[in-house]
Amino acid sequence: MTTATTSRVLPARPGGRWKPWAVAAVIAAITAVMCLPVIGVGLDVSAIVRNWQQGALRIGLLLQPDWSFFPRTIPPIIETLQMAVIATVVGAIISLPLSLWAAHPTNPHAITRGALRTLLNIVRAVPELVYAAVLVAMVGVGALPGVIALVLFNVGIIVKLVSESIDTMDVGPVEAGRAAGATQSQINRSLALPDAWPAFVAQTLYVFELNVRASTVLGLVGAGGIGLLIDAVRAFYRYDQLSLIIMEILIIVVVLDTVSDAVRRRLV
Repeated sequence: MTTATTSRVLPARPGGRWKPWAVAAVIAAITAVMCLPVIGVGLDVSAIVRNWQQGALRIGLLLQPDWSFFPRTIPPIIETLQMAVIATVVGAIISLPLSLWAAHPTNPHAITRGALRTLLNIVRAVPELVYAAVLVAMVGVGALPGVIALVLFNVGIIVKLVSESIDTMDVGPVEAGRAAGATQSQINRSLALPDAWPAFVAQTLYVFELNVRASTVLGLVGAGGIGLLIDAVRAFYRYDQLSLIIMEILIIVVVLDTVSDAVRRRLV
C-alpha cells in the first residue's frame, strides 16, 4: 500500500507589514520634535518631578471633600441642568429643518445648500467658550449668554451629523416621490424625515450630554451654572470644596449617560 505524499507550499507573506511600524515611527518622531524647546512647545517633564510636593498636596485636598458645602452647590447644579435642557430643546428645534436644508437628497439646490454648510462651518469653528465670553460682555453675567452659546454649539453639531446621515440614505424613495410629482417639502416630510428621525434623536441626546459638561465650563467666564462656583472656590484654593463639585458633576454625567443610552435604545 503506497501513501501519496503531497508537497505543500506555504503562501508568501503579504507585503507591506512594515507600513504600520513606519507610520508609528513617523508619529513618534513628530511628537518628539514638537516637544523640543526651540521649535516645539518646550515640554519640560522635569517640572513634575520638581513640584511633586505641590501636586501631592493638591491631590490630598481633593481626596477630602467638604460635605458641609453641599447645600450651596444645589442651586448652581440645578441652573446648569436647566441651561442644558433649554439649549438642547431650542437647538434641536432649529437644527431639524436646517439638517434637511443642508443635505443633498432633501435640498437639491447646490447654492443654498453650500451657503448653509459654509455658515455652519464658521459656527463650529468658534469654541462655545469664546461665544460665552463675548455674549457675557454683551448681555451681562448670567445663564442667558451660556444658553445662547450652547444653542450655537448644538446647531453646528446636530446639523452636520444629521445632514451627513441623510446624505447616506437610500435616494430611491426620494426619486420615486419626485417622479410621482410630489413637492420637495412633501418628500422631506413624508419620506426623508422618517429615515432621518433615528439619527436626529441619537444626536440630540448626545448633544444633551455634551451640554451638561460644557455648561460647567461656561460659568468660568460668567455664563452661569456651576462654573461660577467652581471659579470662586478655585480662586480661594478650596480644593476640598472643588472635590465635592467634581463628584457631583461626575455622578450627574454618569446618570445622564445611562438614561440617555436607555432612551436611545428604545427610540432609535
